[in-house]
Amino acid sequence: MKTEIDLKELVVGLAGLMSVSGRETHERRKLLSLVGGYFDEYYADDVGNQVFVRYCGRENAPKILIDTHFDEVGMYVADIKEGGFLSFVNIGGLDTRILNAAEVIIYGDKQIYGVIASTPPHLQKPEDAEKPGEIHEFLIDTGYTKEELEGFVRVGMPVGFLPKYTDLLGGSISGKSFDDKACAACTVYALAGLPKDELAGDVYLMLSAFEETRRVGGAAAGTYRIEPDYAMVVDVCHAKVPDTSRGETTVFGGGPAITHSPATDRRLTRMTAELAGEKGIKYQYTVSSPGTGTNSPAVGLTRAGVPVVDVGLPMKNMHTYNEIICIEDCIETAKLISAFVSSGRIAGEFGHEKI
Repeated sequence: MKTEIDLKELVVGLAGLMSVSGRETHERRKLLSLVGGYFDEYYADDVGNQVFVRYCGRENAPKILIDTHFDEVGMYVADIKEGGFLSFVNIGGLDTRILNAAEVIIYGDKQIYGVIASTPPHLQKPEDAEKPGEIHEFLIDTGYTKEELEGFVRVGMPVGFLPKYTDLLGGSISGKSFDDKACAACTVYALAGLPKDELAGDVYLMLSAFEETRRVGGAAAGTYRIEPDYAMVVDVCHAKVPDTSRGETTVFGGGPAITHSPATDRRLTRMTAELAGEKGIKYQYTVSSPGTGTNSPAVGLTRAGVPVVDVGLPMKNMHTYNEIICIEDCIETAKLISAFVSSGRIAGEFGHEKI
């Protein structure tokens, strides 16, 4: 089993995979080449969830679930038009104000580059200048003819933002799809560095499907199959930027945010925060009501109920092609996940096997 890993490289590697909702397993082979060697078992279910397992080696051990959804926002081709243009529908929440001139990849029978067409300000009508535009009004310019496109692109094929990543000052990076693959990378990094005899139970990393497009999503089906004793859902959360309130955001560079919410388990939340304090892990609190905007409610309400804690990785520019995260936050998040899955105290409280 592999043990050495570079967190930043893994974040960029996972985020660069195309996994628009409904196409989560499109680049499964690349995913397995990146992370498969760090786990004992892998399987994908009919929903599109992909699960990696690390076994602790003890019989009747607790099952610990870490959920990080793997789908990303993007587009599907809606029509092929004259002049090599494609119309599209949005998959997940896209802000149309950021789409003009965005660079994309069309994942047809072959991958092709495209740019979302933009009307220059000089040619805009005054009444249209302030309008964000409806999704059906946008077109992707491919440079091909309609006849050429019809040879390898069909309605329903996925379109993703161009995977391009930039280092920023202060240890931050920008690019597409850190929501939520940065959290998946944090989990892989955490588990790869732990010998199996330090695990408090068998650990299931679920790269869940449909989080961006369905209220319940694939996490419920995946959790039902795993039957975990307790779980942590790790997803991105909004980092503070100018003109946002403290109640809506978290501190960028302040470490992972542990969520207080009616949808999460109070004891597990408290114990996770105590664990972070004991281990010297930087963390912060956030509050979310009535749910969390993540998979926590779906995981927590599966079968007879699963105690779940919700952890957020601070992010700027969510659901754009230039999301921004801080690598130091990723490191602290990985430390928290590592402490969580190796905590005998938490396993003794929530697992069916007393440690």
